[in-house]
Order: sequence, then C-alpha cells, then structure tokens
Amino acid sequence: MNALLWLFNTVIQLYIYVLVASAVLSWLVAFNVVNVRNPIVSQIGEFLYRVTEPLLRPIRNLLPNLGGVDISPIILILLLLFVQKLITDLYIQLAF
Repeated sequence: MNALLWLFNTVIQLYIYVLVASAVLSWLVAFNVVNVRNPIVSQIGEFLYRVTEPLLRPIRNLLPNLGGVDISPIILILLLLFVQKLITDLYIQLAF
C-alpha cells in the first residue's frame, strides 16, 4: 500500500509541474518570447494544452471574469495539494 501512496503522490507532483510549465509557456507566448510557428514549440504547447485543459476548463467555467487574469492553474494546484495531503493523512490514520 505504501508503493501506491508513493505513486499517487508522484503523479500529482508531475501534474503540478506540467501545470506550471503550461502557465510559463502561455506567458512566453503572450509576451512574444517564443514563436508558436516553431514546430517544436507548437507540439509542446499542444501537448501541455491537451493534458491540462480537461481539469482547468471546469474551474474556468466556475470563476468570474477577472479581466484577462487566469488563476485557474493556481486553484487547481491548491486542490491537487489538498487531495494529496488528504489521501496521505487518511493512509497514515488507517495504517496506524
């Protein structure tokens, strides 16, 4: 059971890194630091979009319009950290 908890925590941490990478790439594209016409940048952006958008879209639908500021990745990261802590605490309580 300890291995499953480790795998669960690792998957959540990797997804958080992907969320941060997606947010950073969106800033770089918005400020014209990277060119989306570059095939590699385009593929990375498409991958990050496809991986993060299914969980970000419902959060974006619930949030009011904040004038172009997207805080949905922050909310999702906080939710993922909460779930990670919750599962870890439940495991510790059940194990001991």
